[in-house]
Amino acid sequence: MGINICVTGGQWGDEGKGKVIDILSKDFDVVVRFQGGSNAGHTVVIEGKTYFLHLVPSGIFHDDKICIIGNGVVIDPFGLKDEIENLKSNGIKVTPEKLIISDRAHLVLPFHKILDTALEENRSFKKIGTTGRGIGPAYATKALRTGIRVVDLFNEGLKEMLKDSLDCFNYLFENYFKSQKVDIDKIYRQLMDIREYLSPYISNTVYRLNRFSKEGKSILFEGAQASLLDIDHGTYPFVTSSSVITGGISSGAGFPASALNYSVGIFKTYCTRVGNGPFPTEAENGIGDILRSVGGEFGTTTGRPRRCGWFDLVAAKYATIINGYTHIALMKLDVLSKFEEIPVCIGYRYKGTLLKEFPSDIRVLENIEPYYKFLKGWNTDITGIKSFEDLPEEARDYVKFISDYLETRLYLISVGPDRSETIVVDNFIENT
Repeated sequence: MGINICVTGGQWGDEGKGKVIDILSKDFDVVVRFQGGSNAGHTVVIEGKTYFLHLVPSGIFHDDKICIIGNGVVIDPFGLKDEIENLKSNGIKVTPEKLIISDRAHLVLPFHKILDTALEENRSFKKIGTTGRGIGPAYATKALRTGIRVVDLFNEGLKEMLKDSLDCFNYLFENYFKSQKVDIDKIYRQLMDIREYLSPYISNTVYRLNRFSKEGKSILFEGAQASLLDIDHGTYPFVTSSSVITGGISSGAGFPASALNYSVGIFKTYCTRVGNGPFPTEAENGIGDILRSVGGEFGTTTGRPRRCGWFDLVAAKYATIINGYTHIALMKLDVLSKFEEIPVCIGYRYKGTLLKEFPSDIRVLENIEPYYKFLKGWNTDITGIKSFEDLPEEARDYVKFISDYLETRLYLISVGPDRSETIVVDNFIENT
């Protein structure tokens, strides 16, 4: 009987999910991406070489694994082609038997990117900090029921579908944003070219996943962004446009969440956030710059510098609840090695009240003061350490304080970027 798990980020993204998924992949037969688009990125370091992924699941680095891009993902078909070709040029095996694309997934088209940028530039309230990759507008056309799906590439009425989708947007481009209209014929020709390239990879992945499950294959579902960016449960409106949390596998892959055995949350041992939005524990007085420099905190997809701060247990507890985490992985512990004292947020002060719950109202989040517990640092290099027992006592106390507070089991600790720089504390997969 196979084991099914879901791995998601517990903060605002960039927690190191790619590394954990790459490590876990050896014990699974199928790796599934179920939400997001090329606005997200996973960084995987193998034997000193760094690989960047945006749409392809992280299991691609294992020759014997099947990777699936689920229906909940919005796919830039041209970007996906470039990503596949880049992987091939680096000696990574990518074949239709190894990579399967859902025919129900929606496409990110050039006009989505134009609209994304135009909307951001014209916001009168607060800018979201979007990547401009067209992800939000693609999900919007999906909800408006004017989106173009992968299966539509083979529909004889595709040009008429494009016209229905584009007429409204072209009116906005010309009359509201005062920009150039989009050429429907040009997009149609581009899609005709790309469909021939993608055709061998396309399948009805709902039935494929169901069959894999019945065959006893183990399935790993990987999230792209993170819980606090979830469209429903994140810091709205500073969120992504899809269901990021564990339950999203039902809608984003057509696989029942009730069939999961484990839910694994990935957390950095500090916090980062890209773009705008509330960030209660953002560090000031140059500390954020130190964390950014030591941790290499620049976006995989955009290269944007990440905002950095201390670990937020209030937010992490909320993420643990909505995902039902059974285990957590704590990443980049080595980045904290030079601090004599490390603050951990255990509450929020707001108008004279100590809050222990994560607020829904961003106006509250933007005006709270974090309440910290200060833990002793270890002030020594830990990158070469291979076992939990060999970590400094203060480092063990730090990660244990987090896992105890979250009432979860500690799966692993990352002490460096490479696959090998990992300490597995509870190998629950092998023990199942």
